[in-house]
Amino acid sequence: MEAGASTAREVAGLVERAHRACWSTVLASTVRLTRDLDLAEDCTQDAFVQALRTWPDGVPDNPAGWLTTVARRLALDRLRRETTLRRKLPLLIEDPVAPGDSERPTDPLRLVFTCCHPALARDSQIALTLRLICGLTTREVAAGLLISETTAAARITRAKKKIAAAGIPYRIPADDELADRLDVVLTVVQLVYTAGHVATGPELTRTDLTGRALELAHLLVRLMPDEPEPEALLALLQMTQARGDARVSEDGELVLLADQDRHRWNVKLLAEGVSRATAALQRATASTQPGGPAQAAGGVGERGVGRFALQAAVAGLHVTAPSWEETDWHQVVRMYDAMLLRWPSPIVALNRAAAHSFVPGADLTAILEELDALGKDPALKSYSYLPATRADVLARLDRADEAIAAYDEAIALTANDTERRFLTRRRAALQPS
Repeated sequence: MEAGASTAREVAGLVERAHRACWSTVLASTVRLTRDLDLAEDCTQDAFVQALRTWPDGVPDNPAGWLTTVARRLALDRLRRETTLRRKLPLLIEDPVAPGDSERPTDPLRLVFTCCHPALARDSQIALTLRLICGLTTREVAAGLLISETTAAARITRAKKKIAAAGIPYRIPADDELADRLDVVLTVVQLVYTAGHVATGPELTRTDLTGRALELAHLLVRLMPDEPEPEALLALLQMTQARGDARVSEDGELVLLADQDRHRWNVKLLAEGVSRATAALQRATASTQPGGPAQAAGGVGERGVGRFALQAAVAGLHVTAPSWEETDWHQVVRMYDAMLLRWPSPIVALNRAAAHSFVPGADLTAILEELDALGKDPALKSYSYLPATRADVLARLDRADEAIAAYDEAIALTANDTERRFLTRRRAALQPS
């Protein structure tokens, strides 16, 4: 223990940071002991509550270890009080765990695969994993999935009940079972990163979530070294992470990719991401073409190429371009066309329209019509990037009044304070006619 008492505010801050950094590890280790998601979640939450009461007398040298020990001890006490213990263990763990066992590095990945079991509906898989792995509130899960809070809560509850009723095992699947869960697991890991990349609240980024996603992506690559999609996802996250420092100005304001100082990018991480993206595309297309993502993507129109390889190709085109203006926008649009064949999502369609608007000579009026049509899709009803994109296109069409109205809509939908300030500045720069 670190000596000396701390104020309640200092302890609350320490516990909040520990919650962000350690939640999934503590929960996953406790699940491995209890084999009961609800019990493990309750005990993990109680451990953090106990930290608020105990840490004022001295903060432990290893907060994660302390929290794990307390959560597992609380779980053991609960289990000992159960007279029907055998009937209360719905997760069929395959390796017995002694009370003194420490957590394993793969425990969070085990928990992800448990939540992404094929017996669960896909929407429930994603909602439950975001709740358990990220420790996100139901409100934050709802915001990330563009659904209502009530719907998110219902999906989480249904998934937990299904796991208990079906006796879904808490383990990483055998090799022949991995394919059935891989796509949704990759989707969840990307959503974890996205939840941290643009966080809800005052901070632009939550490094605990982005770091957790990167850790899970690395584990997936080690688990499935011959699969292109895990490597492509890791490449995508690395290229995004490499631009992190340049996303915020010295005064804490958001800087879009178009205006970023590329000298502030992490060159080493960027090179690793580009290399992975190229390798993933080459493997997916059975191609040996040399060069970067733009060259390796020669056959991306084939349906066999996964959506994460295509997303990595788009990121690679952005980061290997000498500047925003010199980006190969024709190729970016082509990537999105291929992605829509593989993954016909309204968000992909929105990203394609946004990219198309930067193609030299593009018909912005036609693109605006595309955006207006996308606005009728219920999935984008609360998605702030749709009105923000419309506002940008309207501003370039010199339709300031309409652009201001679109910015107002985007500002109202934005849950991040840094993004909201950015949109407000963009709005203020327009002069109504």
